[in-house]
Amino acid sequence: MDFLLVIQAVIMGIVEGITEFLPISSTGYLILTSDLLDFWRKYKADLFIVVVQLGAILAVIYEYWGRLWHAFMGLLTGKAEGLTHPRQLGISLIIATIPVMLVGFTFADAIKTMLFHPLVVAVMLIIGGLLIFYVENRPKPIIADEAEQIDFKTALKIGLFQCLALIPGTSRSGSTIIGALWLGVSRKASAEFSFFLGIPVIVGAGLLDLLKNKDALTSGQDWGVLSVGTAVSFVVALLCIRWLVAWVSRRDFTIFAWLRIVTGVLVLIAYFLGYGIQS
Repeated sequence: MDFLLVIQAVIMGIVEGITEFLPISSTGYLILTSDLLDFWRKYKADLFIVVVQLGAILAVIYEYWGRLWHAFMGLLTGKAEGLTHPRQLGISLIIATIPVMLVGFTFADAIKTMLFHPLVVAVMLIIGGLLIFYVENRPKPIIADEAEQIDFKTALKIGLFQCLALIPGTSRSGSTIIGALWLGVSRKASAEFSFFLGIPVIVGAGLLDLLKNKDALTSGQDWGVLSVGTAVSFVVALLCIRWLVAWVSRRDFTIFAWLRIVTGVLVLIAYFLGYGIQS
């Protein structure tokens, strides 16, 4: 196996693990990192960017297995230990998933062809950062302290916000977290609902892309590179999830707004000066 390619896969896995659940756009950072590293052939790199997210979502399932199991059993039986409304979280997640599934299934290929571009990523990073500042400076009364308390109407609205994440650089976590905050969900509940909401969306997108493009992986090395990146993203994402929950319990999201804006500006400068950012 090509040692340099493995190192690049490790770097990509680290980037995915760090960025997937922060409101800063994992896809955007993966596109930029792939471009800077000249990672793999373009069509394989695009597949890697989608599939490697499965490692991060497995970290969510591992970390929140107990709560997810209770939500699943509540959905099936109407009974779940410690939950006043046992079906609420499960149904809310289903409702919030429907909009992005419909839009993504219809327009995913067009979006990938037209919008997977560093310039789009840079602009959306900056716009998302400005929206974080806006929401954090206009707090609303809290309507849900825990993810299990998010009602169906609020879940649908969060699901509509999630559709914006189909644009690279917007961030699935960013759109859902900031959307939830805008609607009056607590920071911790916004982050955790975003984690849970990523499970059907990312697993569905990753498996569908892998099924549609599996012929692009023509050797054991290709599968090995993908496996390395996915494993690394799992470990790093697990650590990042724990850190983020601790962070939002004490602080707001403005640091991520600054990170988005600074990154976006640097990418724009590099793009227009022709330094390492390709079309």
